[in-house]
Amino acid sequence: MRTLVRYFFRGLRVVLAPIMLVSEKLSTPQSVTRTPEEQAQVDAECQKLALYQFRSCPFCIKVRKEMARLGLSIEKRDAQLDPDYRKELQEGGGKVKVPCLKITHDDGHDEWLYESDAINAWLHKQFG
Repeated sequence: MRTLVRYFFRGLRVVLAPIMLVSEKLSTPQSVTRTPEEQAQVDAECQKLALYQFRSCPFCIKVRKEMARLGLSIEKRDAQLDPDYRKELQEGGGKVKVPCLKITHDDGHDEWLYESDAINAWLHKQFG
């Protein structure tokens, strides 16, 4: 019975994943407009950030939409398909849970921010 339930949800994910990804592409908002100097400064700040994600995770999609709306070029690391990123997330953040934003501070200290609402609030506070 347990195997049957597992296969049911895997099949459901296989069917829903493309629909969710197409929906993301169709509903991604336009980014804010900034002067070239402001955008260069934002891009420099984004170099200190990395988003650990699963491609079809609805909460990751929510964060990616906010990144698009704010015009942020944050590196996306797929922890589902890349075992190295998964290991980094486990060792650095303490758990394999996505979305997770890795924030590297100027002193070299890494902060791991989980939860899509918390990540979106932080991004809006920093770049909104």
